[in-house]
Amino acid sequence: MSDADLARRFAEVRRRIAEAAAGRDAGAVELVAVSKTQPAEAVAAALALGQRLFGENRVQEAAQKFPALRERHPDLVLHLIGPLQTNKVKEAVALFDAIETLDRPRLAEALAAELARSGRRPRCFVQVNTGEEPQKAGVAPGEADAFIEDCRGRLGLPVAGLMCIPPQDEEPALHFALLREIARRHDLPALSMGMSADFETAIRFGATHVRVGTALFGERPKPA
Repeated sequence: MSDADLARRFAEVRRRIAEAAAGRDAGAVELVAVSKTQPAEAVAAALALGQRLFGENRVQEAAQKFPALRERHPDLVLHLIGPLQTNKVKEAVALFDAIETLDRPRLAEALAAELARSGRRPRCFVQVNTGEEPQKAGVAPGEADAFIEDCRGRLGLPVAGLMCIPPQDEEPALHFALLREIARRHDLPALSMGMSADFETAIRFGATHVRVGTALFGERPKPA
């Protein structure tokens, strides 16, 4: 994709975000540019357009791409939006500014231990499996209240908000409404919900972060 095409795509997505967020404070919705599988050159081009917040799925891939980019852009912000294995917690805490996929007690325990050891405090989002899909990560809605309370209370994790990925074949608004209600019960300000196909709906339901990849960078490159 040419730099001109990328600039056009970013401008269009930002316009759509602003339109969907009409009536809310300026800057109330942050664009998480999903750069997974994109080369460092694509991220650099997005940085040149003023984008600073990126989302990556894999710790290893992010570790290869972002340290050099961050040297040139120290205000770059990086979110982990893919599943986190407990054996990658140390590396993830060192690399990411936010971890959006806190989804199980064992991971919460490992994160709490690493935050205490390292002194780092990346923001955490609890991932809720709003569709209760067996193949998908996330805490079940019925277990979310107790899990959030344990993470914030006993473990002292810096839980900033919630994240969800609705089922592909269901109306996303129902899932966004459910996530918003759970967040309201716990006075959590951040809601990471909405992707390329449904981010405008997510914004209308209160999203503070939308994770957009395809609409910005085009179809992801196929693995070699």
